[in-house]
Amino acid sequence: MSFLQAFPASRLLSSLLAVVLISSMGSATAAETLRLAHASSTDSLINQAMVRFAAQVSKDTGGELNVQLYPDGQLGDEAPIVDSVGAGAIDIGLGGSADGIDPRLNALSLPFLFKDGAAVHAYLDSPAGKQFLTMGQDHGFVMLAALDSGFRQFANSKHPVIKPADLAGLKIRTPPNPVILATIKQLGALGQSIPFGEVYTSLQSGVVDGVEPELRDFYDQKWYEVAKYVSLSNYVWSANFWFMNKDKYEALSEQERAVLTKAVADTTVWYRSQLDAVYAKIQKEMQGKGVKFNEVDPTAFRAMSGPVYDQFGKTWGVEFVAKLRQDIQGK
Repeated sequence: MSFLQAFPASRLLSSLLAVVLISSMGSATAAETLRLAHASSTDSLINQAMVRFAAQVSKDTGGELNVQLYPDGQLGDEAPIVDSVGAGAIDIGLGGSADGIDPRLNALSLPFLFKDGAAVHAYLDSPAGKQFLTMGQDHGFVMLAALDSGFRQFANSKHPVIKPADLAGLKIRTPPNPVILATIKQLGALGQSIPFGEVYTSLQSGVVDGVEPELRDFYDQKWYEVAKYVSLSNYVWSANFWFMNKDKYEALSEQERAVLTKAVADTTVWYRSQLDAVYAKIQKEMQGKGVKFNEVDPTAFRAMSGPVYDQFGKTWGVEFVAKLRQDIQGK
């Protein structure tokens, strides 16, 4: 008796369908999806960069590794995103909050540490900068990169800031960055750490008088509607840290990690290439909406910043801060 005679057609068809179904289920479950969260808006340059990153990862792995994006603080504000990535509930995060990764990462926000954007990128791309970003590995994180959150300015609803005395008594919202809080205090303002998603209503209601924003956030979140004076000081550069759960990263195959590394590098290059045009565009648009910009001579502000370096030299070590300044400023 042949095999086909011994195996009825109906049973053969059912078995073949089962094999196809199992095979299709197997191929579906073979693909893996990484959850990536940040608090920036859907229209922001950060999210545009992440869309490109996700597309490149999927393309270069043939759809075997995908990245699902959660912008707009859908999975929490910056500090909770750090906690969730550390716990493994989120795979990849971006944001300016670094205390839950390694507080020393906040050193990049020391006042007037960087001359300009070129100096920032030269440092981040140097061996010293790459070594700096290895911090966090002992706490369950892999630092993928530090994108520009950018130079921060002074903005408020009262008057232009021209000299340090103009900050005296102003209630200024800051992110939960101890260096920025200490700097704002040193310059005479009253720093208040308020979650990113609550800034607009805090300005609108008078809970705070102003912010010290990076201009893209100021524009994307429409803070300019309730704070019309922007004083361009570049007093602090801050990072949008890009980080991943260490266990999840190490669970990826060597090939997947290589794809991820290349996608991060390519995305970083693209992101940096967009900054100048974006800043020019949004400043022009905000001026058209009645925002008043003024340039700040940083000399007097810089002269007041020494105690901030002293404070965090005691916290992180004088040698740590001195080496950072040497690596960046050559002094």
